[in-house]
Amino acid sequence: MKDLTKYRNIGIFAHVDAGKTTTTERILKLTGKIHKTGEVHDGAATTDFMEQEQERGITIQSAATTCFWNDHRLNIIDTPGHVDFTIEVYRSLKVLDGGVGVFCGSGGVEPQSETNWRYANESGVARIIYVNKLDRMGADFYRVVDQVKNVLGANPLVMALPIGIEDDFKGIVDVLEEKAYVWDDSGQPENFEVVDIPADLVDKAAEYRETLIETAVEQDDEVMEAYLEGNVPDLATIKRCIRKGTIDLAFFPTFCGSAFKNKGVQNVLNAVVDYLPNPTEVKPQPEVDEEGKETGEFAHVKTDAPFRALAFKIMDDQFGALTFTRIYSGVLNKGDTILNSFTGKTERVGRLVEMHADSREELDSAQAGDIIALVGLKNVQTGHTLCDQKNPATLEPMVFPDPVISVAVAAKDKANAEKLSLALGKMIQEDPSFRVETDQDSGETILRGMGELHLDIKVDILKRTHNVEVEVGKPQVAYRESITKTIEDSYTHKKQSGGSGQFAKIDYTIEPLEPGSTEKGFEFESTVVGGNVPKEYFPAVEKGFRLSKEKGVLAGFPCLDFKVTLTDGGSHAVDSSAVAFEIAAKAAYRQSMPKAGAQILEPIMKLDVFTPEDHVGDCIGDLNRRRGMIQSQDSTPTGIRIKAQAPLGEMFGYIGDLRTMTSGRGQFSMEFDHYAPCPKNVSEQVIKEVQEREAGK
Repeated sequence: MKDLTKYRNIGIFAHVDAGKTTTTERILKLTGKIHKTGEVHDGAATTDFMEQEQERGITIQSAATTCFWNDHRLNIIDTPGHVDFTIEVYRSLKVLDGGVGVFCGSGGVEPQSETNWRYANESGVARIIYVNKLDRMGADFYRVVDQVKNVLGANPLVMALPIGIEDDFKGIVDVLEEKAYVWDDSGQPENFEVVDIPADLVDKAAEYRETLIETAVEQDDEVMEAYLEGNVPDLATIKRCIRKGTIDLAFFPTFCGSAFKNKGVQNVLNAVVDYLPNPTEVKPQPEVDEEGKETGEFAHVKTDAPFRALAFKIMDDQFGALTFTRIYSGVLNKGDTILNSFTGKTERVGRLVEMHADSREELDSAQAGDIIALVGLKNVQTGHTLCDQKNPATLEPMVFPDPVISVAVAAKDKANAEKLSLALGKMIQEDPSFRVETDQDSGETILRGMGELHLDIKVDILKRTHNVEVEVGKPQVAYRESITKTIEDSYTHKKQSGGSGQFAKIDYTIEPLEPGSTEKGFEFESTVVGGNVPKEYFPAVEKGFRLSKEKGVLAGFPCLDFKVTLTDGGSHAVDSSAVAFEIAAKAAYRQSMPKAGAQILEPIMKLDVFTPEDHVGDCIGDLNRRRGMIQSQDSTPTGIRIKAQAPLGEMFGYIGDLRTMTSGRGQFSMEFDHYAPCPKNVSEQVIKEVQEREAGK
């Protein structure tokens, strides 16, 4: 069996443009996995293999690859930085043991870095920090370290200091080993010398080394006592303490360099091996029951335990569906039959492959700690648990956010219509944050996603990857409806037409709830005393209202945040039935909701806008026109970051306007925050558009 202590399952994550993919390329080159480095800006990066990634210079889907360093096996996942694809980061972090957070030396801690850091905290993933791009204008290593403390609330343990900055960046000081690494100008990673620390950095390095040792020894009481008595621990002991603190998330070893110029990447690789956990050192995955509650059992990383694995990503390619899987315990062999505990069906494992971006190597078996891809599984989706059929179990599943934006697509002709449904079926499996619905009335296909870019890329994949010609409608905002007043009302359903009739009478109260106070946005309660409405009909009344709330009375959007209390009613010994009470509840909903002050809610987005200083006034003026609420402005060395909230409906096409205002230098990111009531003029416009669409069908 393989030695699990030599395994490192790591992810590389950061904000857009901090240099994750470039760092991954340098790691692959250094470890001998590739022989020519591909550049993102040339569209030649190994892990950016989708056409859309190469054209836009961004990572869209996480790519997995395996390489070796110092006799250790590294399974690496390069994740996207763009906010529309955070789902890829979230599900990658879920199955990783450690991570490398890459921060831009001039941009510092940017909005997406915060989101990714939060995800990593939630998943309990140990991390090291790499401050990249120190050769860039405005780079400042010490400022980024301060931001990690103040913005992320994290504790960076500085392990390296830069020698020179911007154009003069030459190398780094290894604080722990008290040496300096200086690279020449050839751009080759192996062309460096180990020299004495430059005179102007000696004092600073000594100061940081003292802090480093003091922080590290806190991890071991014996070592700390000895240190307080004046005995400085040896290197091996300090490294052992740093490793313990990193795994316990007490601090994050922090390195620096320039991946593009090949400076400082070796030190990051050494740190991955020295300080990040192997699969056996991470808390085992909890097992859950059918309702998602923890059972108290865990999937321990052992090869002699029952087989447990989590499918964390589905990818479709020319050879069929690839299911990326993290094995937590046990062994999996080619030809084994395993159980999908979500569907209750068994699957036969035809082929096991180890991925290197979009190429693969066949394997005969894999074991606990491995990240591999299984070829040709039929009914497995992201988040499903694969397990031993004799010892079934379910691992903690993944939770995905709801989409906030939708667009209607239609196939150009009948031949394309058949291809469209097949292609969408594959795309839904690949991306759980992407949903597809069919509008019952119009028969239109509605795509729902996390943002404009997300849907843009999906339509692009439909056209180019799947060769489906589609026409695309205008993006639609996912509005909701709610009520503002409490109302008491009554409804009687009577139907008599030969044979047995139908009779149901309900008295009820409908009242608004605090926004977001219940997960489902709806509550039902019965306070009926006595047998006016028999108990067995309560569920039918609840069902009637629950089904009705999917279509609001103003414009047909789902209705949120209200409570129905059944107070009284009447029934008939012969003519009453569950169906009669369900029909009564549906009619009662239509009758009462307009009286309860129905209103339209719109999704409010959290914005983070970056603009050069000269254009701040224009940007704020533009956000105000879009009904934005400015919350803060922070100055950075390269410009101003504006944090604001604005309605999604006003943000279409914003990136184009922002770039025009800022001569192409502005950037922004946006994620869903909450729903809020629309102003009257906006809701009138929304209702009018819905009516026009209905009339045009």
